[in-house]
Amino acid sequence: MKPISFKRHRFPPDVIRYAVWLYFRFTLSIRDVEELLAQRGIEASREAVRCWVIKFGPLIAANLRRRRCSSTGRWHLDEMLVRIRGRRMYLWRAVDDEGQILDVLVEKRRNKAAALKLLRRLLKNQGIHPETITTDKLASYRAATRVLSLTSRHRPGSMRENNRAENSHLVIRRRERKQQKFKSQGSAQKFLATHGTVYNTFNLQPHLVRRSTLRHFRAEAHRTWAAATVGA
Repeated sequence: MKPISFKRHRFPPDVIRYAVWLYFRFTLSIRDVEELLAQRGIEASREAVRCWVIKFGPLIAANLRRRRCSSTGRWHLDEMLVRIRGRRMYLWRAVDDEGQILDVLVEKRRNKAAALKLLRRLLKNQGIHPETITTDKLASYRAATRVLSLTSRHRPGSMRENNRAENSHLVIRRRERKQQKFKSQGSAQKFLATHGTVYNTFNLQPHLVRRSTLRHFRAEAHRTWAAATVGA
């Protein structure tokens, strides 16, 4: 873990950590976070909250990724259309069979080059070769897996078979609506990369575990967050 410096900031580190956590953990706008802080007697402007999110979000996400366990090796890939300043762009997304977000990529094209870029990032950052790669029937995936000699692991199928990846888009659609669409390709990429890492940390799937187990998982998630946000 790399300690994060909160020097030269007027507000205490605990306030900054809390504001960043609220923004990435819940479907909230910058204005919503400002209101929640004001309710607790903390008068921070929207611009201050925005600067905290931009500066500290990626640093915290990088620390969280260092603590992340490796994926199961059963990957699900999918892409969805987004509009950024009126332009059609594609959000490429990879999750494992337990719903953990592996990577997110915002690209202008829905072609072989974009699919190849996503797969290469996955192979580099995950550090393992996948057992299976489940996708829809888009030809770009077949071409990309052929280049990387992963054809034997590729499982093109129907939307039902790739339902894990399809459902993972729902969280992003909610954030897109809340933020009144993404403002640029770069800012969308940065936000989604950070959001995905925080989502993984607190994705406890309470409907699958007992209450006692959920309490343990929730406490562990908050300990992980605290460790990732420790100040220098």
